[in-house]
Amino acid sequence: MQYRTDRKGNKLSILGYGCMRFTRSGGGIDYEKAERELKLAIENGVNYLDTAYIYPGSEALVGEILEKNNLRDRVYIATKLPHYMIRSVKGAEKMFREELKRLRTDHIDYYLMHMLNDLGTWEKLKKMGMEEWIAGKMASGEIRNIGFSYHGNTTNFKPLLDAYDWDFCMVQYNYLDENSQAGREGVAYAAAKGLPVMIMEPLRGGELTGLLPEAAKKAIAADPKKRSAAELAFSWLWNQPEVTCVLSGMNSEEMIAENVRTASGIKADSFTTEDFALIEAVREAINGTLRVRCTGCGYCMPCPKNVDIPGAFHALNLLSLKKGSAKRQYLQSTVMRKTPTSASQCVGCGKCEQHCPQHLPIREKLKEASSELETLPYRVVRFGIKTLKIYG
Repeated sequence: MQYRTDRKGNKLSILGYGCMRFTRSGGGIDYEKAERELKLAIENGVNYLDTAYIYPGSEALVGEILEKNNLRDRVYIATKLPHYMIRSVKGAEKMFREELKRLRTDHIDYYLMHMLNDLGTWEKLKKMGMEEWIAGKMASGEIRNIGFSYHGNTTNFKPLLDAYDWDFCMVQYNYLDENSQAGREGVAYAAAKGLPVMIMEPLRGGELTGLLPEAAKKAIAADPKKRSAAELAFSWLWNQPEVTCVLSGMNSEEMIAENVRTASGIKADSFTTEDFALIEAVREAINGTLRVRCTGCGYCMPCPKNVDIPGAFHALNLLSLKKGSAKRQYLQSTVMRKTPTSASQCVGCGKCEQHCPQHLPIREKLKEASSELETLPYRVVRFGIKTLKIYG
């Protein structure tokens, strides 16, 4: 296993364990299987475990396994505060205490504001007293590092990074999302500020392995280095020195073995011209299946009605690969913000199309996105958030 160092000198395994996708059986997590897999990963050098308050059963399971096997001191625990579920620091304190109890620990090594997607939401949390609450936890040692996870675009990402002295951040990033979400530009910006960058969705929930189009599979099969689809995707990330730790929701011993092997062999800045060409060939094969050939450049932004145009097209394209994941990501990146960014907010002014270098029919495609992504469940959640004024 290889390690990269954070700003405080902690050595973090470049492969992290994403604790959201443990195998479930009979309505709950298969404890014995999860225990075997988590122990195997730790024995092979993985020392960064990522969970969250809202992952059903995850925190409690991680805490029990670590305590039972006397492993707490061998790992760093990362978990998250669902700020969108609280109305005061009193609520945050209650949730934090519950998390400590679930995890059977007296401190959280890496604590994140979960899905903090815009500066407006952070400003709301500051007015609530969140900065003071965090400062108290850092002073007591109950929180060792403070950061946030992000599901927005590059434009919103940078102001968030600049708004507070964060210790780290976590973003969705992979070779297909190189120019969407926070993107390469956002990752580089965070690294330039000295922030460790944790990566989620390196395989897009399995889409870059099990859901590849045939042309992409053929390109990978022809790789002279005989890398699997997963190995190629992880290697692309670890080739970048700006990337600190890549999370993987490993739920088989075979998956753990392969990922550990990859993490033990890859070096930063080691990609050859042929490696980049292979990535480009796979990416082009995937792009050939896309509904909108949006590059995520952002020239169409800002929208006068605050529509996240690149984000909407990213989700629309994802529909052809994995419908559930597309709808979940769209919900996270449009409704769970202080100011919603839904495609249905488009009024057809056409300002965006005047600046699009790809000359895309943006207004037409936004209607498609609204129709296919803003279905009844989406509208129910949006109404609930608006009614409860969680972000108001």
